[in-house]
Amino acid sequence: MRQKAQLMDEKAIGRAITRISHEIIERNKGIEDVVLVGIKTRGVPIAARIAGKIEQIEGIKINTGEVDITLYRDDLEKINIDPVLNGSNIEFNINDKTVILVDDVLFTGRTVRSALDAIMDIGRPKSIQLAVLVDRGHRELPVRADYVGKNVPTSKNEIISVKLIEVDSEDSVTINE
Repeated sequence: MRQKAQLMDEKAIGRAITRISHEIIERNKGIEDVVLVGIKTRGVPIAARIAGKIEQIEGIKINTGEVDITLYRDDLEKINIDPVLNGSNIEFNINDKTVILVDDVLFTGRTVRSALDAIMDIGRPKSIQLAVLVDRGHRELPVRADYVGKNVPTSKNEIISVKLIEVDSEDSVTINE
């Protein structure tokens, strides 16, 4: 796989997180009843960064959790693997809350659909919003992000690679082919 271009570096990712955090606060008129849920794997550290930035801005700690969508995937038979379950970790009530799902890349919409199913099995939120670091297009399902760090039109054979310090020891977003 050949790197075609670097789309975001550490500073650009930081600016996107800051902007998304401000947009979440503005759209929800504060953060009362707002919780963040990161989609494993890279959505979790992005959610934690957004929560940290919101706490810095508002002075209030926001609940964060993580959702594992492995059992909710619609392609388990296709990829022919035995699922490895890491489990969801949401240690707060999501009923009547505004749940903001957080992921690294929005592509077909299938990951988000799986996360929605997982969230609805846990409780009944007032509303669910979606925040993503990168939206690359090519939807197969009617899914749209409420908060986007960067829109990157791609061809179907290109791959967006997000690396985060918490998982990969560096912050970068690249496009590869």
